[in-house]
Amino acid sequence: MLLSSVVRRDPRWLLLALNALLATTAGLLLPTALAAAVDAALGGRLDGGTVLWLVGLAGVELVGDAIGVVLAASITARGAAWLRRRLTAHLLAIGHPARFEAGDAVSRVTGDSAIAGGVAVLAVNLGVSVLTAGGAVVALALLDWRLAAVFLLSVPLAALLVRSHLRLTAEDVATYQEVSGELSARLVDAVGGLRTIAASGRADQEAERVLRPLPRLSGAGAGMWRTQARMIWRAGLLLPAVELTVLVAAGFGVVAGRLSVGDVLAALGYAALGMAVVGQATVLTALQRARASAARLAEVLDAPVPTTTPPGPAPPGEVSLRGVCVPDALHDVDLTVPAGAFVAVVGRSGAGKSALAAVIGGLAEPSAGEVRRGGSVGYAFERPALVGTTVADAVRYGTSADDGAVEAACRAAQVHDVVVRLPSGYATPVPDAPMSGGEAQRLGLARAFVRDPAVLVLDDATASLDVVTENAVETAVETALPGRTRVVVTHRAATARRADLVVWLDEGRVRATGAHHELWGDDGYRAVFG
Repeated sequence: MLLSSVVRRDPRWLLLALNALLATTAGLLLPTALAAAVDAALGGRLDGGTVLWLVGLAGVELVGDAIGVVLAASITARGAAWLRRRLTAHLLAIGHPARFEAGDAVSRVTGDSAIAGGVAVLAVNLGVSVLTAGGAVVALALLDWRLAAVFLLSVPLAALLVRSHLRLTAEDVATYQEVSGELSARLVDAVGGLRTIAASGRADQEAERVLRPLPRLSGAGAGMWRTQARMIWRAGLLLPAVELTVLVAAGFGVVAGRLSVGDVLAALGYAALGMAVVGQATVLTALQRARASAARLAEVLDAPVPTTTPPGPAPPGEVSLRGVCVPDALHDVDLTVPAGAFVAVVGRSGAGKSALAAVIGGLAEPSAGEVRRGGSVGYAFERPALVGTTVADAVRYGTSADDGAVEAACRAAQVHDVVVRLPSGYATPVPDAPMSGGEAQRLGLARAFVRDPAVLVLDDATASLDVVTENAVETAVETALPGRTRVVVTHRAATARRADLVVWLDEGRVRATGAHHELWGDDGYRAVFG
């Protein structure tokens, strides 16, 4: 089980438990120490040793609580980091697109991992609460067995209350986690298509689509709060009732001479400690959230990794696809990209262009069919993520290119003049290098150029460039990477016109291939650029 693996891999929870046990022991001894101090004060026998013992116990409890907070934060962070590494590695092994959409995957990697990573701390807290309750019952019995018997009458009610809380929160918590992931997926999808949404004038409709799961999220959240509120007010009624019952029993004990006034105070303290589990409504809810999060993580980790043997390589520079399918994106695609050709991939939004580019570039494995590539692949995106300490590092990322190769790639991508104007040129830290969308795209192109690939895949990587700059970049590509195969996802008719071959996608299928002027006579093809 995933949660037990989280607990086992970090033995520091034992240190947390030991610290909590010491603090709990001090807390259990505190009411007795207070009772002794009160009796001594009433009898005029109070001395420094009694006071010092009382203060020492309080100090141990306070210091233990402080150490527990630090340990709990560290254990939770380490558990979350371990889960995130496992989840990320498995998502990369599964490939993309997969059954887990980008926003949903991000929600699982960030939110669910953080929640499930704290399960050891939650388990220790609940365990300490149970031990505290048991210790309180023993302490009551040592004071007077009648007090323990009276207190034990409340245990079935407390157990029923806890069981009811866990049962009622389970479904709401699972729904809340699931809908949160769905919202994240829709939001990421909308952000990725902002330009298309704005251009089509469908902002209101898209906002309504993204926010459609909100009522379910609200319902689940309200259900959790209602259940927790019910638990709190019932516990709030049960605790005073138990204390009152124990107080009455202790009063009879005082009258009978079995108990002192200090013992009555101790009995009240132990009654409150004995009900500690019932007061852990937030911890119980957090435990349910951890279980729901672990289920969502296990769903990803249990997803099978493609085990098909990769086909042999294609001739240098050639890419061949046979019967390629990607769930919800591509359907039975057959395509050959000739070596050295300039191929434009066009189609309406959602036609599967980016999925095709990802398969050609090796960023996604098809669920069916085979892909053969002839040589290394360079990839550039519409919104490149610039990873690295400096601008030069971001361009050479993943390669051992020297400064000369980095500068040559930036010149080819028409971004050298932008870089040299930065405060420290190529040594400028990436966070200190503000760039427009087009400038960032050109740096992404430079990163692809510096790899000297046999096949260059540009997934809308020039969308933010003006036509003049795009033409200059294309000329530079032909000069810097002569004879290389280029696959360009584009929305521009001018780019398709310059291509040797156009691949027209429609609803995940290749509707037609050919030269731009040959396809232009089709009304549906012209509508792609409308």
